[in-house]
Amino acid sequence: MLTNLPILLSYLLVGFLLTFVLIPPFLRLVIRLKLGKQIRDNALVGKAEMFKLLHEHKAGTPTMGALTILASMVILIALSIIAWYFRDSIHNLTGIRINNSLWSREETYLSIFTLVSMGFVGFIDDLLNTLEKWSTKGMSARVKMISLIIFGTVGALWFALNLGHDSVGLPGGYTLLLGMWYIPLFIFLIITYANAINITDGLDGLAGGLLLFNYSVYAIITYDQGLNILSSLCLIIVGGLIAFLWFNIKPAKFYMGDVWSLALWANLAVMAMLTDTLIVLLIISAISIWELITSFTQIMSKRFLGRKIWKIAPYHHHLEAIGWSEETIVMRFWLIGMVLSVFGLIVYYTLGI
Repeated sequence: MLTNLPILLSYLLVGFLLTFVLIPPFLRLVIRLKLGKQIRDNALVGKAEMFKLLHEHKAGTPTMGALTILASMVILIALSIIAWYFRDSIHNLTGIRINNSLWSREETYLSIFTLVSMGFVGFIDDLLNTLEKWSTKGMSARVKMISLIIFGTVGALWFALNLGHDSVGLPGGYTLLLGMWYIPLFIFLIITYANAINITDGLDGLAGGLLLFNYSVYAIITYDQGLNILSSLCLIIVGGLIAFLWFNIKPAKFYMGDVWSLALWANLAVMAMLTDTLIVLLIISAISIWELITSFTQIMSKRFLGRKIWKIAPYHHHLEAIGWSEETIVMRFWLIGMVLSVFGLIVYYTLGI
């Protein structure tokens, strides 16, 4: 199995190089089209004056930057399909044997569908946010939620009916049989995780770094389970995220945008279900879950108690408001994310999840 490792790692390198090459012309394009981020001054409940004060200097920064990662992934998938189609000719000319493409029903169909469909929802949201004639809110919360439910339902039905999934793994090698309850669980995970990383994407480099660690974990897990095609897809994304972070660390030249934050995190939930590692996902994504919890408790407290729990939600903005620098918050969250990723792998290998 280790003989496949150099080939798999080459996907990371190619994903990095291709994304790195695509980013500069993409930046010039979005700047010319004036697709810059607007800074909100309204919260779900009340105003967001403090948030606007802290971030108004970032207004106009190009967004939708992670489209370059999606473009790299699509290009490499297309090339792999072409190479698979001409595999005999390539083998005769070069001696290289191509055993599969990145387009696999068992491993990547649902993952690619999630990335593209959620990316489309995020693209519409980002587009509405960048056009001045629209509000800074982007897509309405109701429309976004309906979209997530639709795509989550399609994915759940694929898992349950086409792939036969109806249970989740537990520590110690145990299995929890869910039957048809597997479908609402899947939809809930898609909605939760799509929103969790979207909320976390609030500081330069923060979401990209956390996603880099999480996808590295799933590149290892899928490789360990013999899902080499899915592992290759993870490594393409890892390479793309490394290239993206080169331009996204402070001061960010552009932002990830919903176009990819929704897609990447929803796809992590898909891979957790594919590999039966939901517990591992909960561990490695603890920061984003905490961010989601702080936002939810803030909304509930303002709505029913008439006061705030945090100065600003989610938590990374609260830390900003009490005096932490953006660099300190991002680096410490990255360090926690690395520790959680290692702990998640320890749990995976020792508890038989």
